[in-house]
Amino acid sequence: MRGCPYGTHRVIEPKGVLPQTAVKIDNTMEIYDNEILIDVKTLNIDSASFTQIKEQAGGDVEKIKEIMLNIVKERGKHQNPVTGSGGMLIGVVEKIGKDLEGKIDLKVGDKIATLVSLSLTPLRIDKILNVKKDIDQVDIEGKAILFESGIYAKLPDDMPETLALAALDVAGAPAQTAKLVKPGDYVLILGAAGKSGLLCCYEAKKRAGVTGKVIGFARPGEAAERLKKTNFCDVVIEGDATQPVEVLNKVLEYTGGRYVDIAINVVNVPNTEMATILPVRDNGIVYFFSMATSFTKAALGAEGVGKDVNMIIGNGYTKGHAEITLQVLRESQILREIFESIYA
Repeated sequence: MRGCPYGTHRVIEPKGVLPQTAVKIDNTMEIYDNEILIDVKTLNIDSASFTQIKEQAGGDVEKIKEIMLNIVKERGKHQNPVTGSGGMLIGVVEKIGKDLEGKIDLKVGDKIATLVSLSLTPLRIDKILNVKKDIDQVDIEGKAILFESGIYAKLPDDMPETLALAALDVAGAPAQTAKLVKPGDYVLILGAAGKSGLLCCYEAKKRAGVTGKVIGFARPGEAAERLKKTNFCDVVIEGDATQPVEVLNKVLEYTGGRYVDIAINVVNVPNTEMATILPVRDNGIVYFFSMATSFTKAALGAEGVGKDVNMIIGNGYTKGHAEITLQVLRESQILREIFESIYA
């Protein structure tokens, strides 16, 4: 039997919507003729989602497991009901539907990372083996379904699987940064010391060139100090991204009163919308990659302060994003070492 390429045949409620929007989807692991069955090894939970789950659990690993298992039990997928976001996974191709055999570049036994969100992926968790609280990764025994329209990347041979997973989880951010930043641009990156922030800083510096400026904004601490040592940013400003006027004043102090051309938000906590919008010039670009973003707050907030800016929703997919992101890790020895020390 053949299902809808976009997975609507798996939607239980409400009928007629796509799997990401659905409250509950069918996570039975008998595949349709145009689906792929994956033996799941590791989940990389979206940073905003995992931060919220950790806070809800008070940092207790057993409570984190319980919350995650309940999400999947109730929804048939790992979609955090608070943030709405998911993450992605790595696993081994276990079975390919007969309609896809010979039409895709996969075979049974291939190790892949799914590049679609867990918020739309039918998932069954049989057992949680290990919770890596510091890097948002969870090793499991379980299965998942990839729809015909689902995108994926074969895991590279030249880096550890968990390293590739960490990078591919946020592949859309550095790839979009590469498209947006032009020579001479002043670029502000909020959440610059995090996983996606480091990748974005590298790409922004590469694209802005010697005539541009990359301003990294990060919370004080070890991660900010690590970012400074990379020299990806012309300056690293430490502070609280939930305080918009403070962010604006610190940025303008550094630039001598010049507003930035592009602001990129990769922060994993709520209420950072206006700190991203305020420092941007009229007709500049505001790119929200963070899943903690409230687009209502962003839209109405920009209106409220009279900001005529172009706001972009952080699409996790752009053509070539997996290749671009893995290439960044190959190009930058410093970045590779940081990622390996944290994720490998």
